[in-house]
Amino acid sequence: MFDVIVAGAGPTGLMLASELRLHDVRVLVVERDEAPAAYVRSLGLHVRSIEVMDQRGLLERFLALGKKHPVGGFFAGIVTPVPDLDSAHAYVLGIPQTTTDRLLAERAAELGAEVRRGSEVVGLDQDDDGVTVELADGTRLRSRYLVGCDGGRSTVRKLLGVGFPGEPAKAETLLGEMEATAPIEEVVARVTEVRETEKRFGLGPLGDGRYRVVVPADGLVGDRSVTPTIDDFRRQLRAYAGTDFGVHSPHWLSRFGDATRQAERYRVGRVLLAGDAAHIHPPMGGQGLNLGIQDAFNLGWKLAADIRGWAPAGLLDSYHTERHPVAADVLDNTRAQAVLLSTEPGPQAVRRLLTELVDFEDVNRHLTEKITAIAVRYDFGEGHPLLGRRMRDVGLKRGRLYALMHGGRGLLLDQTGRLSVAGWADRVDHVVDVSEELDLPAVLLRPDGHVAWVGDDQRDLLDHLPRWFGAATG
Repeated sequence: MFDVIVAGAGPTGLMLASELRLHDVRVLVVERDEAPAAYVRSLGLHVRSIEVMDQRGLLERFLALGKKHPVGGFFAGIVTPVPDLDSAHAYVLGIPQTTTDRLLAERAAELGAEVRRGSEVVGLDQDDDGVTVELADGTRLRSRYLVGCDGGRSTVRKLLGVGFPGEPAKAETLLGEMEATAPIEEVVARVTEVRETEKRFGLGPLGDGRYRVVVPADGLVGDRSVTPTIDDFRRQLRAYAGTDFGVHSPHWLSRFGDATRQAERYRVGRVLLAGDAAHIHPPMGGQGLNLGIQDAFNLGWKLAADIRGWAPAGLLDSYHTERHPVAADVLDNTRAQAVLLSTEPGPQAVRRLLTELVDFEDVNRHLTEKITAIAVRYDFGEGHPLLGRRMRDVGLKRGRLYALMHGGRGLLLDQTGRLSVAGWADRVDHVVDVSEELDLPAVLLRPDGHVAWVGDDQRDLLDHLPRWFGAATG
């Protein structure tokens, strides 16, 4: 029997498996596909996801295979100045999703997670003690919890009967990698001209004559699982650019729609949903993969706490309470961006007005923090302005804050030297150190880096520790 079965070996599922293994949770990842996807939907990590990787000691692996880009211009493609962000990682890391998937799979394997490919979930049945999962080959598995990270068409969500309200797709876009014979100067000039009015159009050079091609599709198809053809790309490229650029030899071809939906509930008993299984939206701003990784980062330690027996009442339910509003906000900002990408006169007028407004530093920073997810604040009640927010990495006399968080435990950073976490030492690290960047006496961080308490009073600290870390031991 497993502690947790994760359905789906995408970035959300693999990140969750790694988080669970940090706490010695027995986890199995089952994936329908025999091999990792070859297509590249996501092209990078935003600031908060970069911080997440740093908090778990994974960032150097990603930096070695990615490329840093300035933050800015992500909201509906409106070009903006680079804002001043409160992060030690104020950049976007360009890295294809195939590489992200591979690095997260390697991490999960290193920590001891088992991944079974070619294993499709077709049924589930839960009771008070656990979940029975049925696979397509007839295998029945038992676990204490099941987490559906199986994408926008999630089988787990459908089997649960959880509503997925929202708006159906109104437009589709073709996406693929292929070679082209047109000179790169011609490609760049024509793409620049077309994108003056059509932001869903582009040919991005990948080297050796290969391009990542995105172009609006010719309406909607009845079955989005049907792969488009190279002729579909040629026809749409000619319709928008007057040339097909001599595209040929496709490496992979796909399509995606602009449906916007969110699961009504992220938890039903012992079954939970995360990533695209919980929310889908258009890819404006490149938020989808990042949102899923951050779901897993929020859920992992809470689920592990429940399995290890120290979770306080309501901790696991706080996953839905905290993450559902975050995804709802992402859905709203992608809806707004979709309107701003319209070629109709009204939306174009709003776009011109917003282009003027983002020249104001506060507006630019607000939109950038929204896209990069560093503005997220969970509702922990009244208190210090940092309460509920993620803590940025700061330098200490003996290193850096994030270097102390690789194990996925809580952390009390104590600059007074007078505090204690006795009774919670098996769950919370106590670090007495000083930071010139942090004008706070002491701060208590959850395993996901969000601030749970700020202060210098031991009694007040003792009132807050049980909320997130359960009852004291010993």
